[in-house]
Amino acid sequence: MPIYDLYSKRQKKLRGEVSDTYNYDDLPKPLRVQIVQIWQETLGELHIERDAWGDIHYNSIIQKTYGFIVHVLCREYGVFRLSEVNHRHGIRNTYTELKTFFLEERNTERALDAVEVSFRAIDLFTRKWDYLHRQDAAKKADGAIEELNARFKQHGVGYQFTSGKIVRIDSELIYSEAVKPALKLLQGQHYAGAQQEYLKAHEHYRTGNAKEALNECLKAFESVMKAICDKRGWAYNQNATATSLIKVCFDNKLIPKFWDAHYSSLRSLLESGVPTGRNKSGGHGQGTNPVAVPNHIVAYMLHMTASAIVFLAEAEKELP
Repeated sequence: MPIYDLYSKRQKKLRGEVSDTYNYDDLPKPLRVQIVQIWQETLGELHIERDAWGDIHYNSIIQKTYGFIVHVLCREYGVFRLSEVNHRHGIRNTYTELKTFFLEERNTERALDAVEVSFRAIDLFTRKWDYLHRQDAAKKADGAIEELNARFKQHGVGYQFTSGKIVRIDSELIYSEAVKPALKLLQGQHYAGAQQEYLKAHEHYRTGNAKEALNECLKAFESVMKAICDKRGWAYNQNATATSLIKVCFDNKLIPKFWDAHYSSLRSLLESGVPTGRNKSGGHGQGTNPVAVPNHIVAYMLHMTASAIVFLAEAEKELP
């Protein structure tokens, strides 16, 4: 469904009431309601039906989808019900159970769990014609994800759903120009390991595990270079560090010779950037006093890793 630029929205912008910074600690009630409305439109709503024998049940495919979402969350939380709701005719209404949980849950991370699992279900299940016999099923799934991300932005909430995960964003420009392209490139079959590690880095960042995020950044960076070496048949030690892998990439002219004048400092940037950030802040013993890694350093390393991934993967495509 399109997002309308209502008069009241325009007036808020003119009065400077729309914040240009992101909030990470709260999902406003209007945003939650809009997300439920996207569920209704894309996943469908449960309705009572009677079969040929007169037995009462909910329309099965929609019940199975909401049941899947509720089952995943209940299993991970170690509970039997997400919320206590009255069920008609003694039949469990998983849509109402999920909606009630999501609208009332005060823990933002748990609310985001519901968003992540439900939109993963939208991405996986509703693209098929036989879900609700929609001719434009894939387009509707894409539209639901696009609207979710637009609603996050509209409410100044610093998250986006991409590659099946909720990721935290700090800058719309950097996300659009570096993080999103990196995640798209990592969907290639050669980069499956790197994709998993980079998404883990974002997950750690979102949940405040700064050092773990830095470690996953380095692992993703190294995995991309190993994948390129494997694809091209370049020899390297399986235990090679980032510095050694960078050298292999340079020796094999991953960066064309005629770029030397413009990229004379690239080796230094790569060697002292992602690897050193991890080595100094997240990869060694802390000593007597625990070392706190500020969020802005983690964000910088996530963005720098994304830029390095995009550069290396695109450079590999250009090789003969």
